[in-house]
Amino acid sequence: MPDFSHELRHHPGLVAGVDEAGRGPLAGPVVAAAVILRAEDCPDGLNDSKQLTAARRATLEVEIKARALCWGIGTASVEEIDSLNILWATMLAMKRAMEALSQDCAHVLVDGNRCPDWRWPATAVVEGDAKCLSISAASILAKEARDRMMVEAAALYPHYGWESNKGYGSPHHLAALRQHGPTAFHRRSFAPVAQLLLL
Repeated sequence: MPDFSHELRHHPGLVAGVDEAGRGPLAGPVVAAAVILRAEDCPDGLNDSKQLTAARRATLEVEIKARALCWGIGTASVEEIDSLNILWATMLAMKRAMEALSQDCAHVLVDGNRCPDWRWPATAVVEGDAKCLSISAASILAKEARDRMMVEAAALYPHYGWESNKGYGSPHHLAALRQHGPTAFHRRSFAPVAQLLLL
């Protein structure tokens, strides 16, 4: 289970955790979250968002927002993903999440193996969402924020099943893509969508 040991290595000073959701889907933005937790007031049960049920994530999202020192959300649009590529769009969303924090920090822990080019000292932590409480909290906020965006988009584009597949390439989504074609919400640089555009 994640703990606060990585954050404590970088004290004194506030430490933020950053993670993203939505690098792999065929549709929708990539969303990042930044969270600064209080060591003495972390919600119980934080973990990698992928290891939690939807109901548990929803409960923890409320607790994180209520108990964290501060938190921020950043997004990169489908257009930015297609023009920059998904890696650099993810870095942009992470930077925007940090810029959305209401307080500055001394260090940032970033899930993954590389950090964005930004002004904060940072450490990349592979599988950080399963190791660091701050990154776990960020993974939950990013996942919940993006899921809501995809449910809202599903109301505009009802054929693709985004309320359940959240834009990932499920059989239902791929079949709808072949039948109805891509929407403005699809990532045209991703192979399954790009191949349809060539037909």
